[in-house]
Amino acid sequence: MDSSTSRLLRGLLEPCLLALLENGADYGLSLTRRLTDAGLEKVPGGSLYPALTRLERRGLVATSTRPSVSGPARKYYELTDAGRAELAARREEWRALRTAFSAVLEGAPPRTHTGDQTRAADGAHA
Repeated sequence: MDSSTSRLLRGLLEPCLLALLENGADYGLSLTRRLTDAGLEKVPGGSLYPALTRLERRGLVATSTRPSVSGPARKYYELTDAGRAELAARREEWRALRTAFSAVLEGAPPRTHTGDQTRAADGAHA
């Protein structure tokens, strides 16, 4: 993974994990595969598992160990009520960021502001 992708992923991995867990519990390797299937480059375990641990420490996910048909038991991660609330908040942040970045990077039309004070201030200095 190149460094720019790494930097972006660092800030977005946790909300992505919360979103993947929204519909049910899952384990680390499966989460990695789902991120890859969504178009993200392979997320290394050195990024994934610390992110899951941070989410667990913050009470956003709960863990349980379940038997596996193909090897040792697996640690499953499941969204808590606090995790659902955090996911909703992070989605709102994402929508605002996406709009702002699109406006800058893709030349999308800027949002209109009712009573735009910047324009008023510019007019006062003209």
